[in-house]
Amino acid sequence: MTIANTLMRYQWDDVTLSLYGKTRADVQAALAKSALNWEDFLALISPAAEPCVATMAQRAQTLTRHRFGNTVSLFVPLYLSNLCANECTYCGFTMSNRIKRTRLNLEEIQREVQAIKAMGFDSVLLVTGEHETKAGMAYFEEVLPVITPHFSAVAMEVQPLSEQDYRQLKQWGVNTVLVYQETYHAARYGQYHLRGKKADFHWRLHTPERLGQAGINKIGLGALLGLSDWRTDSAFTALHLQLLQQQYWQSRFSVAFPRIRPCTGGGIAPVNAITDKQLVQLICAYRLFQPEVELTLSTRESSHFRDNVVPIAINTISAASQTQPGGYSAPTEALEQFATEDTRSVEDVIQAMQRQHLDPVWHDWLPGFG
Repeated sequence: MTIANTLMRYQWDDVTLSLYGKTRADVQAALAKSALNWEDFLALISPAAEPCVATMAQRAQTLTRHRFGNTVSLFVPLYLSNLCANECTYCGFTMSNRIKRTRLNLEEIQREVQAIKAMGFDSVLLVTGEHETKAGMAYFEEVLPVITPHFSAVAMEVQPLSEQDYRQLKQWGVNTVLVYQETYHAARYGQYHLRGKKADFHWRLHTPERLGQAGINKIGLGALLGLSDWRTDSAFTALHLQLLQQQYWQSRFSVAFPRIRPCTGGGIAPVNAITDKQLVQLICAYRLFQPEVELTLSTRESSHFRDNVVPIAINTISAASQTQPGGYSAPTEALEQFATEDTRSVEDVIQAMQRQHLDPVWHDWLPGFG
């Protein structure tokens, strides 16, 4: 039985009832442990744990400093294309948006790389819309040799691919692949993904296993917070992470916490919006549950929120992000995937980190030690 099949044996409603049934005593029992299990994680993300967020934050910060020191890793997303063959109701790249589409050519990519390197970045996340014919393996084969020599770490967030394709990406210098399930609620997933290959819930759910089988160095997981009940989606994400770690222990794992953001075309309102305090609760719960896992916070969040939360439990952040192709080297009319909240320069982000006695790290990993 695959990990995805094991995961789907857990019924959404049953998990929801379990976590909303957690008591203050369950929370205290979880906080008293040095090693937490999944049921403890459910207690820590439950409503019963909300009065304990300050205690959770103190313990999470201690664990973060113990594991990662006073360091925070920096990366930047490089959007290669906003072409997309999917219809997703929450995304600015959705195929029905009648806006300017583009795909960067090699010369444009070189300009983007130069602009990114000038800001100091050595870790890059390559992003495209999900379009297999115009932004698929043939395109990746063309552009990766132009990009990978300039960075010590290259991550990708593109459409789910086959195991063999992931093996090929690894050969071309890709270290990390992010694939967010968006929501683990199968029925609601179908309501958000109307057309295109992304409408295949199970193909996407099995993707992290294909990544593990291909030996990808780091696998990124997450749910888009607000598409469904954020607590239950987070419970499934954490369970997915745990099952993958047990099987593919050679890979590293990261978890991100994207909240729905405004986009061109309007998008949708969150079904179950997560407040700032609840997001802090969720992040701290992950650190207590998985002290070794890498936790990422992007520029979707405001500068105020990031400056206050990063020192507690986050060890990887993006900075100065542009979410449209060509956004670093020249102004562009291309569509942004979503609006960013933290629009500070890299220098401003670093200064804010240093005021918190945190040191920026530009490398994700060094190939010579791999």
